[in-house]
Amino acid sequence: MKILQLDVITVTNEEKIQAEQDWLSSTNAVKFTNTTPARKFFKILFYLHLFVIAVLVTSLAIYDLFYASRSNCIHPKEWYPPLFISILCGGATGFTWQWITARNPAKAIREAFWLSPLLTSAMGILFVYIGYAASLAAGVVALLSALIQSLYGIWVSPRFEYAGRVLSVSITDPPTQSMRLAFSSILIGIVYCSIMVCGIGGAKAIERTELAVFFMLVILLSLGWTLQFLKNVLQVTISRVKYMHLAGGVMMDTKVALNDTVKYLTGSVSIGSILVPFISVFRGFARSTSLIGGDSGEFMFSCVSCYMGIASILVKNGNRWGLVYVGVYNKGFVQASSDTWDIFNRVGLEELIDLDLTASFCFLSGVAGGAICSLVSGIWSIVIHKNYATEISIYAFLIGYFMIRLAMSWPQACVSAYYVAYAENPQSTKFDSTIPVRLEQLYRSHA
Repeated sequence: MKILQLDVITVTNEEKIQAEQDWLSSTNAVKFTNTTPARKFFKILFYLHLFVIAVLVTSLAIYDLFYASRSNCIHPKEWYPPLFISILCGGATGFTWQWITARNPAKAIREAFWLSPLLTSAMGILFVYIGYAASLAAGVVALLSALIQSLYGIWVSPRFEYAGRVLSVSITDPPTQSMRLAFSSILIGIVYCSIMVCGIGGAKAIERTELAVFFMLVILLSLGWTLQFLKNVLQVTISRVKYMHLAGGVMMDTKVALNDTVKYLTGSVSIGSILVPFISVFRGFARSTSLIGGDSGEFMFSCVSCYMGIASILVKNGNRWGLVYVGVYNKGFVQASSDTWDIFNRVGLEELIDLDLTASFCFLSGVAGGAICSLVSGIWSIVIHKNYATEISIYAFLIGYFMIRLAMSWPQACVSAYYVAYAENPQSTKFDSTIPVRLEQLYRSHA
């Protein structure tokens, strides 16, 4: 087991000032350009995908408008209202939850860890009540998920206190317009989700089931990638501004940072928006296999060490912490992730980062928000047209999940910037004792 070491270094005020001046010179020298072919390719790919989806959704919406009356696959008056309500519900929940998080971070963390399994259980019961084969399957998945969330919450409950403290100190004095940017992103999400719902409705009006399912899947994948991209744009922007303030005392204009992100960093953000979710899922699978299998010699668990090794390599080269360096130093996502992870290893923060609950908090917040939207839309559908209830409830969950993740992008960005800036200069006077005390606790637990 790796033992954490806490090195105490005496640094004079003159050395601190000189270090900050050198750092400012290095960051000011960074030239923001679309430098690598990979970044250019993914930038073009992302905007091309938006164009293709726009054409597809427009075509499907027109088809729905003119041919839905002849089709028995969809009844617009029963199909669209619950989904549009779920979009508005997701936006309202997102606004409310980010306000609660800003007012009382420690309380928000605890509430997320008990609300998420509770609401997921309620959603599972709703699916079971609907009574169709697909809804029963979805209900079983939801109930199992709620059980796993509950057990996970119990397991990590000793970390709640530290998670609340680090979130509180990170979002203290947030970058100007952080909540306004999150508010704007939610509005963009509302508009985008409404357009995608129209496309899904148009696809459902197609009587050829295989083609309709294909179009729906394409639209849902686009929805996920686009909203994940929008979330990461906010994370890159806000983490850059927060990092500049923590590392060099510079109050950067948030609008300038946003303009640089959109103009020059689209490729890196697009790559990160694809890689991070898949790497996170694989890492979660590897960890679960490790916990369940342990030293078992069974075939299913015989490659636990292999899974964990692959997960470690993937995390080093593709992690959300790298988004900070993407914004600050205009690095490619993979290079930024690797550099950030190396810094964490060098100063002994890897275990602390590995135990951080910020990502879990944001994820469970999204799950809770998605469950709320699913319950609202599902109950509405049961009342007006039960045949649509399962499908609408699933779409509503996805919409609610992504809307909450948009709202929680700025707190997660602030925490990322706080850790990275601390790793670069632990002696800075801008940091309190939150991280050193936690490191000392981990050191004592190992000893």
